[in-house]
Amino acid sequence: MITRRTALATLAATTLPASISLAQDDAVEVKEMISGNPDSAVTVMEYASFTCPHCASFHANTYPQLKANYIDTNKIKFVYRDVYFDRFGLWASMIARCDDTKFFGVADMLYKRQAEWSRVGDPAEVVAAMRKIGLLAGLTNQQMDDCLNNQKMAEALVARFQETSTADEVTSTPTLFVNGTKYSNMAYTELAAIIETELGN
Repeated sequence: MITRRTALATLAATTLPASISLAQDDAVEVKEMISGNPDSAVTVMEYASFTCPHCASFHANTYPQLKANYIDTNKIKFVYRDVYFDRFGLWASMIARCDDTKFFGVADMLYKRQAEWSRVGDPAEVVAAMRKIGLLAGLTNQQMDDCLNNQKMAEALVARFQETSTADEVTSTPTLFVNGTKYSNMAYTELAAIIETELGN
């Protein structure tokens, strides 16, 4: 039986590998995180890291307007893809993905409270702070134990990140794509103008 203390010790020793190649029988499906209208003619994709301050700023200033005006109104399909610069970002993603139905809510809280958990320094303290956020979002300790101890999922997430970010030539965060065209971080007004053009308005 894996105890929470053992799990924290294991996580504290975890580092991100340079690359991962999963055998077919070891493959774990990594679900694409999508909100809005899956059938929309306009897709906005964001590559972001939970430990990136610029991403936290994007989610504090641009994303709420994007969500209110385009995602919640089903005008666009929004896709969120993780970038892992460090193990803390990976762990945050594993907690956010504990319950697919809560992903965007947990992600929002992780960005809003980024300074509270990502900069405490000690890995065990980081995980403990992330757990508090997970509990506030409605996750249980057992769910988070299971997610954080899922080594195959951790490897699959890193492999997926390496595959997609390489294919899309993502080298910084946040990176945005609107119908396949890549853009760097931008203000809401600029992003909205691009979306309106793609919508034909």
